[in-house]
Formats: sequence, structure tokens, C-alpha cells
Amino acid sequence: MGNKVVSKRLLADNIYLMEIESKRVSKSAKPGQFVIVKMDEKGERIPLTIADYDKNKNTVTIVFQAVGASTKLLADLSEGDFIMDFVGPLGQPSEFIKEDISKLKNKNIIFIAGGVGAAPVYPQVKWFKENNLDVDVIIGSRNKDLLILEDEMRAVAKNLYVSTDDGSYGYDGKVTDLLKDLVQNQGKRYDHAVVIGPMIMMKFTSMLTKELEIPTIVSLNPIMVDGTGMCGACRVSLGDEIKFACVDGPEFDGHLVNFDEAMRRQAMYKSEEGRALLESEDRGTSHHSNCGCGGN
Repeated sequence: MGNKVVSKRLLADNIYLMEIESKRVSKSAKPGQFVIVKMDEKGERIPLTIADYDKNKNTVTIVFQAVGASTKLLADLSEGDFIMDFVGPLGQPSEFIKEDISKLKNKNIIFIAGGVGAAPVYPQVKWFKENNLDVDVIIGSRNKDLLILEDEMRAVAKNLYVSTDDGSYGYDGKVTDLLKDLVQNQGKRYDHAVVIGPMIMMKFTSMLTKELEIPTIVSLNPIMVDGTGMCGACRVSLGDEIKFACVDGPEFDGHLVNFDEAMRRQAMYKSEEGRALLESEDRGTSHHSNCGCGGN
């Protein structure tokens, strides 16, 4: 029958939160991981970062923006409806959960979320709160109406800073402007940053944190397509290394990611002609020589 939609909530225009019943995924999920959602036998595979999980209720929360045919079908579901496939948890968990708690207590960490990026940031900040660790959080959006999970984030962050590009709420400016203000004008010091949001936002925030000498992790979930590494869309260069966001990540060193290349591939993959060109470019790589997806 599939996995039942336990609850559904509209967070902002075209942005939905759904709580899905999945005992297996909820028991194994860790911050930073994602799931694959497939509506029916003919539906597309949709990779979505886990926004929360409840081992007692056997539920997993996803947040998504209804922008394409598949996500619009997902948005049409009501409470009590079923999703055919809900597979996970996939990807590598956040690196922080592997660290010694006593060492984390000595670090000043800031999470920076742009738009829907607040969803994957939330379970990480919640994990810190559950382990009695304090972290600062910045959440930003283009305007007040697109801001999501503010109350939830305020409940788990030590300090929550909110910014809007148009100044309609909170700090007037982008998340990069707010971070620069915190560090340069308010005397804040951070040992590490986690940045999740649109690719362009992660690019410019990583440029700033490099300038500020703050080690930075980013999540490349936005460039994932099939979530298995088979399609090659999420291939990314990290310095001299080639990685795939869905199997090697989705979290990587933001100061090593070649964002321009990744965004170019993301844009090209949206057309049949672009996919063919990428396949040609990828011939002979370890990805296409082994995966059997037709690139060899």
C-alpha cells in the first residue's frame, strides 16, 4: 500500500511540510541524510532531505517546494493518502554526529539556512540541542512570506538571527550581510559553519566564510536528481577530486566545491540535449565506466 501521509502543512507559498509514516526510516535516520520519494510506478524519483524524524511515532518529516510535475503531485496528497515508495535513509550523516561531544562543546558553530534550506538545517540543530550543545542559527529568505520553520528553529537554537533580502522582516539584507555583521560588528567568533540553501547562496556564503577563515560545510542536495549516482547529474569537483552528492555526500567542504561547474551541470541536466552532452563529457570517468547507466 505504501507509506501514509500522517500530516500535511503549508509553510509558505508552494512550500509544504509532510509527516510520513515509515518505521524503518525513522529508526535509522540521522541528521544530514535524505530519502527518495516515488509517487507511483511511473513517477520520478524525488530526493528530499530529512527535515525531522520521530522514532516513537515512526514518522519522518519532509519539506519540499512544489515546482515540477512530481512535486506538484506530491503536494496534491492529503492526510491519509499513501506514497508508493519512501526509501532511506540515504547519503552520509552530518559529520558532527561522529565527533566527541566534549570536543563539540568547545566549538562555536553557526548554521546558515537559505529558503527551503531551513528544513535540512533543523534536524541538525535539534540534534545539538538534544545533546546540550548551543549553536547559533541564521535563516534567511527573499521576503517574510517565504520564511519557514522560524518557531521550530527558535526552540532549538541558542541564538536565532533572521534576515530577509527585501528587509520586510528581521535583518535587512542577505544571510551573507548578516553573518558579516555578526562577525565584524558584533564580535561573534565561529569555529565552524554549516551552510544549506540554494546553490548560489551556498557559493557566496562559502566565499565569505573563506574570507573570514571559518571552515564550512555545505549540503549539495539541490543538485541531486535520482539519488543513487546513476544519472551523473550531481557530479561535483572538490579540488582535484570528483564526488557525487548523493552517494559521497550530500555534505562537503564548501571551500573546495566548484559551485560554478555544479550549477552549470544542474542547468544542463534539465534538457535532453544537455543530458546527452554531459554523458559525452563523462565518458571514461569512474562513474560512467562502472554504473551501467549508458555512459560507457
